[in-house]
Amino acid sequence: MKKFVSIFLFVVVFVSCKQEATKTVSEETEKQEILLVMKAQEEAWSKHDLEGFMQGYWKSDSLKFYGRKGVTFGWQKTLDNYKKGYPTKEHSGTLTFKINDISKITEGAYSVMGEYHLKRPVGDADGVFMIIFKKIQGEWKIIADTSC
Repeated sequence: MKKFVSIFLFVVVFVSCKQEATKTVSEETEKQEILLVMKAQEEAWSKHDLEGFMQGYWKSDSLKFYGRKGVTFGWQKTLDNYKKGYPTKEHSGTLTFKINDISKITEGAYSVMGEYHLKRPVGDADGVFMIIFKKIQGEWKIIADTSC
């Protein structure tokens, strides 16, 4: 009986550890996929390709962007605001993100907190952000952005 209990406990511990390891790998993979989206955004922005930058956002009227001027709803309106605020390469400059935290909210959704830095001829700019990524049709998209 002791032998049976020992084997049973070993199997339970092994299965639990294996499930935890699988979960961790899965979350790490998702975090890396999100970081790839943000890397592509840095590259597009730094080429003054604002439409390319916006590919990381959910193309929906339900997208939310919260900045200094309040809440903006919608992908197109957010793009229009970027075009107005950063009309030339001199205004958009070179973008770099510093990621301070990525946390799973629920299955298929993460929050990302960090800093952005713009190096540009018209004067550098820095700020902070918190964005929410959601996996939509197999792709990670920003569904909400708070930046200032």
